[in-house]
Amino acid sequence: MDFELSEEHKLLRRTVRKFAEETIRPVAEKYDEEAKYPYEIVEEAKKLGLIAPAIPEQYGGAGMDFLAQAIVIEELFRGDPGIGLAISARIFGSDMLLEFGTEEQKQKYLVPVAKGDRVMGAAITEPEAGSDVASMKTRAERRGDHYVLNGTKTFITNGTIADFLIVFARTDLNPPERHMGITAFIVETDREGFLAEPLKKKMGIRASDLAEITLKDVQVPAENVVGQEGMAFYHLMQFFARGRVAVAAQAVGIAQGAFDEAFKYAQERQQFGRPLADFQAIQFKLADMATEIEAARLLTYQAAWKISQGGNPAKEASMAKLYAGKVAREVANEALQIHGGYGFIKEYPVERFYRDAKITELYEGTSEIQRIIIARALLGKI
Repeated sequence: MDFELSEEHKLLRRTVRKFAEETIRPVAEKYDEEAKYPYEIVEEAKKLGLIAPAIPEQYGGAGMDFLAQAIVIEELFRGDPGIGLAISARIFGSDMLLEFGTEEQKQKYLVPVAKGDRVMGAAITEPEAGSDVASMKTRAERRGDHYVLNGTKTFITNGTIADFLIVFARTDLNPPERHMGITAFIVETDREGFLAEPLKKKMGIRASDLAEITLKDVQVPAENVVGQEGMAFYHLMQFFARGRVAVAAQAVGIAQGAFDEAFKYAQERQQFGRPLADFQAIQFKLADMATEIEAARLLTYQAAWKISQGGNPAKEASMAKLYAGKVAREVANEALQIHGGYGFIKEYPVERFYRDAKITELYEGTSEIQRIIIARALLGKI
């Protein structure tokens, strides 16, 4: 390995783990059942400085490295994925502002988000443009000193609770290359013509907010353009590694949380007069689960460390997300299997981890997309 956790990292892990065990886990079932956003828990996380661990202190964050952010995410998701996402995703899209925003934009928008006083998000995905971002149809038309946005975005994290979103829209309908002509805008959610409808009945991560966004003649001042007009797709590509490593950390946390439940249950549950953990079949399951989790964690930490060193490890990030997502799903499945029929009942947390695990193979690029990126990297095409 090229990295080692510092004492600061280890202290951070202990702090977040204590918060997750004492504050998140006792109420996780309630928030999942009610599909309710955990405002009260978020406020507690804010007091501990867990909202923006990797945003520089000058902009309101904790000023730590990206490995620290991955550790925070892992431990939050180990406590509960839905609440973990509600906390960690409040700054979703902040990388775009930090790298390409003007100083005025950073002070006005980024600082209050990093301090936990406001919520942001990024609106990229559309009903017919998921993995193929360049197919987006949301339109932004320049009219004097402002733009008029029209279109629909879906699967938008924080859509109904955000104060503003970074909205990606097409400003050029006939660009020289299909990935050109897309521009990013800061869009306040209280602007006339902006509508957010919650997406209900989600399979998992039910404590987090997800919405469909409709933009109907929404006027946005030209000063709200983030970065260079027409180049937002290329700006966005710089941050996919960070987003994918974050999801890998989520997956590791889910896998570890599911394993914790299975390990505890295997020692407590009696069958044939003996604890389940005495049976070799169960021991082998636990051994395999623990090994897979550790492998996923090391892949994730390695990629996070490289980002902390200033790199943009596209291949390693995709490997971490692909593998950790698979591990989360498989470990959650085995954890439920160890619980037997009780795992099929909502009373046991393993049922929730089982439902929550699947999303890590879907968002920030499906597993199929990750395989394409890895293969292209191996062939020297990226």
